[in-house]
Amino acid sequence: MRVVRGDPTPEELAAALAVVRARAAAVAEEAPERQAPAAWSDPARTVPRGLPAPGPGAWRATFWPR
Repeated sequence: MRVVRGDPTPEELAAALAVVRARAAAVAEEAPERQAPAAWSDPARTVPRGLPAPGPGAWRATFWPR
């Protein structure tokens, strides 16, 4: 914490710091825990798996059923 203007006494500075710490602790307690997104909403699940290896004739295997 840094004082930009004025000349606070040590008591005033300690009081201001206590208020800031109390508020930060209250906000931390109120914040809900983040839950991992459900698997069905993961965009990576729409990416096809097992793409053909590059090489001669790989373009023919692109649309083969898997």
